[in-house]
Amino acid sequence: MSLPLPQQRSSNGSSARATSPAATELAQQQHQSIHENGNHQHHHKRFIPDDDDDLVVDDPSSEEYYDTTSHNPFATTSLRGDGYGGGGLYRRLNASTAIDSSNIPIQSHNYEPDESEVWRAHVAQLHFRNRGHWWTTSKKRALKKWVLTFAIGVTQAFVASACNYVCRYLSNYKFTTVLNMMQQTQASASGAGSGDWMMDDLFQRTGLDDTVDANMEAGAAAARKPAIFMPYLVFLAFQVGFAAIASFFVWIEPVSAGSGIPEIKCFLNGINLPRVVRVRTLICKVIGVTFSVAAGLPVGKEGPMILSGAVVAAGISQGKTSLGCVDTKWTKFSDFRNDREKRDFVACGAAAGVCSAFGAPIGGVLFSLEEGASYWSTKLTWRAFFCAMSTLATLFWIKNADAFWGQASMENLFSFGEFNSISGESANFSIWELSFFVLIGCLGGLIGAIFNAANEHLTLWRMKRVNYSKWRRFVEVLIVATVVSTVSFLMPLLWGRCTELPKDMQDWNNQEKNLVEALVPFYCERGKEYNEVASLMFVDADVAIKQLFHFREAGGGESSTFSSGALFMFFIPYIVMATVSYGIAVPSGLFVPSLLSGAAFGRLFGHLLHKLDHTNGTFADSGTYALIGAAAVLGGMARMTISLTVILLEATGDQQYCLPLMLTLMAARFTGNVFNQGLYDIHIALKRIPFLEPDVPAIAERNEIVAAQVMSTEVKCLRPVERVGVVFDLLKSCGHGNFPIVDTSSGGTLYGTASRAMLCTLLQRRAFGAPDVLEDYDAPQQNLGPRRLSPLVQWETIERAYPRYPTISDIHLSDSDYNGWLDLRPYANTAPYTVNETASIQRTYRLFRTLGLRTLCVVNHYNQVVGIITRKDLLPDSLMDSLLKGRNAHGSDDVDDDMVFT
Repeated sequence: MSLPLPQQRSSNGSSARATSPAATELAQQQHQSIHENGNHQHHHKRFIPDDDDDLVVDDPSSEEYYDTTSHNPFATTSLRGDGYGGGGLYRRLNASTAIDSSNIPIQSHNYEPDESEVWRAHVAQLHFRNRGHWWTTSKKRALKKWVLTFAIGVTQAFVASACNYVCRYLSNYKFTTVLNMMQQTQASASGAGSGDWMMDDLFQRTGLDDTVDANMEAGAAAARKPAIFMPYLVFLAFQVGFAAIASFFVWIEPVSAGSGIPEIKCFLNGINLPRVVRVRTLICKVIGVTFSVAAGLPVGKEGPMILSGAVVAAGISQGKTSLGCVDTKWTKFSDFRNDREKRDFVACGAAAGVCSAFGAPIGGVLFSLEEGASYWSTKLTWRAFFCAMSTLATLFWIKNADAFWGQASMENLFSFGEFNSISGESANFSIWELSFFVLIGCLGGLIGAIFNAANEHLTLWRMKRVNYSKWRRFVEVLIVATVVSTVSFLMPLLWGRCTELPKDMQDWNNQEKNLVEALVPFYCERGKEYNEVASLMFVDADVAIKQLFHFREAGGGESSTFSSGALFMFFIPYIVMATVSYGIAVPSGLFVPSLLSGAAFGRLFGHLLHKLDHTNGTFADSGTYALIGAAAVLGGMARMTISLTVILLEATGDQQYCLPLMLTLMAARFTGNVFNQGLYDIHIALKRIPFLEPDVPAIAERNEIVAAQVMSTEVKCLRPVERVGVVFDLLKSCGHGNFPIVDTSSGGTLYGTASRAMLCTLLQRRAFGAPDVLEDYDAPQQNLGPRRLSPLVQWETIERAYPRYPTISDIHLSDSDYNGWLDLRPYANTAPYTVNETASIQRTYRLFRTLGLRTLCVVNHYNQVVGIITRKDLLPDSLMDSLLKGRNAHGSDDVDDDMVFT
């Protein structure tokens, strides 16, 4: 019900409408009109083509809902199930498009509890129970929090270990099968008389001897065909098959596509993305990324592990899931089932995910702090640290299960292997080489910027041509997997050179000797030679990274394990394939591809320096440059600094690289920011998610904007006691998430607010009185008194349905119920956050983001509601729109009166 109050003049001279009392006759006429029409066509749903049966509609219950009745239908976008806009800026509209109205709208979290009378009564009961007791309810809750945090860390460690084990097993089985087939077919071809000259012709491209007869050449070519074709087909079958399985799980749950880091950043920013922290998403994400990595795609499992930790945290802390109808009593009455507690547990889970991916507990805590949560506290820091510590301890126990009480292996402690100083106690680099590290950082930032720009344009193309169909996305995965497999098989063939294995390894440690055993012979002689390019492409990415980091090459006449040509031949195709692969319908991360391509780039840089120096040992070893290059490219892509520095330090376990990594990452960030944003921020923008940055938008800093200029003025209000039919029709006719309650007896001052979830719960439980309990409330100045006019519903009962509150479509009322009275006074949030209409946008922005608000009421000097502000109103585009119009951007005539963001 819209109650027009006397108009109030805002500070900028524009008229801002509030609300005033309305007669019962007017309310009944409004109810009758809406009820008789049977539909509410002032809410026009837009067709957003999505993946077949996952079509998303701009549901009006979303506070980011846009009116499209009078605007270009291509002006805005909505979120798909997997976040890519169902065609995004280029929507494809066709007659066969169907609407799936069951999709959950995008809304903001509500981190602040409603301080209502029933909530105060609940708190008072707890205090009464705790009187005279040492073991109070708060201590029980604190203990449960720590126990649940420990369980999250341990569970995530087992999830990550299982994923790593299965992924490593599948990859080893694939490579072993293909390489054994290569050796067998090579032996058969040699037995057929092809001889060593065939290998020279095939791999070294030296050509046949001029004296060889053309017929012999044709026969030799026919003899060596099986040595190439059959292993390639088997390799292709493995790769495409694994990729198809990974894409199948994305078909089941589209949210599981991608890395998951943008979604977790948005979740911790206060945006309730649909199905992100569901158990179904966890299962599809973990299994899918296992097969996508095993498929040899240039993707990593580190990003999905961060989402995995967040989902594990949400599931364990809430103790409730729709998958299998699990509902534990452990958390049922512990007040953990709310947005605030879930946010804190998810932040701890994200830290555990980083720890499980890199073995970096401190880096995980800093990642949640730097990249995730918009709200942080000292207590949350301790809990995130404890959760990451639990994960690391569990991983350490699993990796050293064979030793148990024996001495732990240092190689198992660091995910990048053990780094040591080559020249005794001295550092592996000279002080003057720090300038080279800064240069590598700048180049890495440039590479990252090019990578981000290319992937952004490719994602826009996918949103236009591919993402609206599940079949198209699945076929794209098969095509990309085929191309990647072909390139991965073809590049070692084109390299065509066999390199002798290192022989003098007396001074080498066990780690380096094990890495030598991992070198791939491809078609070279096993045990004596290896193919340099195949050793980087036909192994797990983790093994390839360690090879680039730890193989010695420091000048002084030492032989090169990977030559410049091999590194260049690997770097260019790999980073191009990584650019294409990120965004297809498979779970995928970008940490490992960025690290691997960056390590190849850094080692190439170091190798060229040694060539210029004629291998005199002036420069640091190429492994050091590989580490710096890996940090540069990853920093240029993700634009992380503090957390990434600590993650890399913990992954290497060598403090000597602290300053080089800091300089490199800062140089990469500064260079990349000149051209574009980080990749995760780019994808958040492409998905049109209303993400609030830590800093106030630049347009607000450059211009004087007040709250009255950006607020929505069409506010739907209720009275403290309202007719059931009025409330029901209001919920039916608009999709607001929050409704101000105005006291009509005091001139329309703000009494409190009522959430949509609470109103639907009261109606579903029929918590309203009979029509005869109140007869003449429609008189404007009537004082209701303290008496209660409807049955009371306890606070625990209202919150028990979280997060799946009843919707208005679940409620069915009889004609007699419409005239009943719903007393909202016990349930109204009587202490809502408000801001004066003259408040600056800087103060409004900080208040909204820091507290994690869902709505912010704007009042005048008489405490009368003149508008309301939501997350969408504080985005840079909305602020620019308000500034350009020179008046309230939401009060123009071309906006439907019911299109209000509440």
